[in-house]
This record gives sequence, structure tokens and C-alpha cells, in this order.
Amino acid sequence: MNQQVVLIVFQVVVLILAFSVHECAHAWTAWRLGDPTARMLGRVTLNPMKHLDLFGSVIFPLISLVYGGFVVGWAKPTPVTARNFKNYKRDDILVTLAGPASNLLSASIALVLLLLMKHLVPDGIQSIATAMALAQHVPGVTTEGLPALFPIALFLYFVILINLLLFVFNLIPIPPLDGSHVLRHFLPYRAVQVYDRMGMFGLIILFLVGGRFISALFSPLFATFNHILFTL
Repeated sequence: MNQQVVLIVFQVVVLILAFSVHECAHAWTAWRLGDPTARMLGRVTLNPMKHLDLFGSVIFPLISLVYGGFVVGWAKPTPVTARNFKNYKRDDILVTLAGPASNLLSASIALVLLLLMKHLVPDGIQSIATAMALAQHVPGVTTEGLPALFPIALFLYFVILINLLLFVFNLIPIPPLDGSHVLRHFLPYRAVQVYDRMGMFGLIILFLVGGRFISALFSPLFATFNHILFTL
């Protein structure tokens, strides 16, 4: 199979899993804080079919892949009935942040597993170095002669890359992303009314400035993970 096709398949699989973890974290946190809405609708699950959105989970990521940009997107919003919370503002913010936090946690777990592979598996460091080069589109990388565990290293490295992208992407304060749900709690009433009506304009703004926002925050965070992976 063509190397590029394999890389796309790996990214799509990791992205779908990341979406599922993200939305499940929203649903689980809401349930624990007193709102059973998402749980009653079957959203406290890692089953991707319960979470995927045609545009945000399929079309938008494919456009990103085709044009060589960041592989990001979103899933179906987790339904929340905020009046069930004991502390509306605090609990709504916690539910909102649970999604990005789950992506950061997933990336951290993958980092730990790669560090274990690096020190405990023969030729583990070679597998990881090759996975990093492929994920970052370094030209001329060959996978010949690599150990059988190399696909695991590639998968885990994409878990880091894509979950960090989703972590940063979802913190952008533009509807419908998680960052907007947090920001609206700190806006004056009239500003909230305008903010909530952004609708499709939010997506247009996202296309125009989202890449710059992601680059500014993602690059140093990703570099930190790479530094830890190389030095520990």
C-alpha cells in the first residue's frame, strides 16, 4: 500500500478515536455533575458512531488533509441541560474543558508509552525517530528493516500529534468550539447575544484565522512533547 495512504489511514483512525474520547469526556463530566442528558442519549461511550458529525468529523478533516493543513475537526456537540447543574457557571465550564483536557491526557499517555518503548524495546528509538519523521512529512523516509512494533510507534506518535492539535483547536474562542463556551460566561449580556448569533460567521472566521491561532499555541506545545521524548 502507498505510504501516503497508510499515513492518512492512521491519522483518520486516531482522529476518530480522539473525537470519541473528547465527547465521552464531556458527557461523563456532565453526568457526574448532575446532568444525565448525554448519558440518557448514549453519549457516555467511546463508540464513534454516537459522536461523529458529517461536516466536522469527515468533510473538514479531509479538506485539511487534501490541502496539507492541520488535521482537525469536531464531533456532534454533547447535549447538556445546564439547569441540572448545582453551580451553573462553574459546572458548565468544567464540562466544556473536560473535552480538551481529555485530548491533552491522551497525548500525555501516548508520550509515556513511547518513552517506555524507547527504553525497553530493541530498536525502539529507531522506530520512534522514523515515526516522527513520517508524521512531520520529512522527505525520503524509508520504513524498510524496521521492527514489527514500528506501527505501534507511528500510531502513538499520531495520538500525540492529533490530540495536541485538537486540544489547541478546541480552545479557540470561536463558536462552535469549546473555547467559545467558556468565553461566553465572562461576556456582558448584550455581547453574549451577539456572540451566540455568530453561527456560520464563526466558521468563516475559523477558516480565516484558525490556522494562525493553532500555530501560535500548538508549535511550542508540540515542541515540548518532542523535547521530552528525545531527552528522557
